[in-house]
Amino acid sequence: MKTRINNVNFLRLLTILLLVNSFSSCKKKPVIELKIETDSIMDIDSNIYKTVKIGNKWWMAENLKTRKYRNGELIRTIQFDEQWQKKLPAFCKYGNGSNVNGLLYNFFAISDTNGLAPVGWHIATDADWKELEIYLGMTKLQADSTGWRGTNEGEKLKKEGNTGWSPFEDVWNTNSSGFSALSGSCRLPNATFGYPGLSYTGFWWCNTELNNNESYYRYMDYKSKKVMRHYVSKNYGMSVRCVKD
Repeated sequence: MKTRINNVNFLRLLTILLLVNSFSSCKKKPVIELKIETDSIMDIDSNIYKTVKIGNKWWMAENLKTRKYRNGELIRTIQFDEQWQKKLPAFCKYGNGSNVNGLLYNFFAISDTNGLAPVGWHIATDADWKELEIYLGMTKLQADSTGWRGTNEGEKLKKEGNTGWSPFEDVWNTNSSGFSALSGSCRLPNATFGYPGLSYTGFWWCNTELNNNESYYRYMDYKSKKVMRHYVSKNYGMSVRCVKD
């Protein structure tokens, strides 16, 4: 009789252990989130920007909006008149709006010897952008080409969800890089502003000349998961991102 009772107790204990083990295996594994390293910086105009480390480089996580060069000299503002068509270092706001998405600078301003980037930083070059894109998944061959390149690097760079970007089909911005790209649109050499504009397109200068009249840039669009690399007239107005020296 004693042996039978022990066997019953053993079977009960075994059943309990099996149930506990089954319950434990059904638990979801904890999600491991990659930590993005961030900081901040102030420019000569007292604007404070979030910064983010992507790969081995620190990038501004916001578009530049200083109205002064790093030496304190004011940058020329050309908002409405035809002087934008001339080769004068200048900036403007998109349309008559605010500078919430940053200011638009022509290439003459970003290459001015007075220095547009804060001390210890520089305007992102074509090589800086390529390094960033390769880190996010592009091949070197893709990064070196022009036109739309890569797969979903644009989604990794753009502000998450529909924050600042119009929704489009299966394009879903994750901002997994922390770059937080915002759609600042652009200004054309004839002084008109890009269409359809804010929430749809974003253009960023590379401080890398192709020749005396043109320079490289990057373009992201609300309809695309990719990133465009091309070159254009220096009279365009585009957003600017800086990289730590």
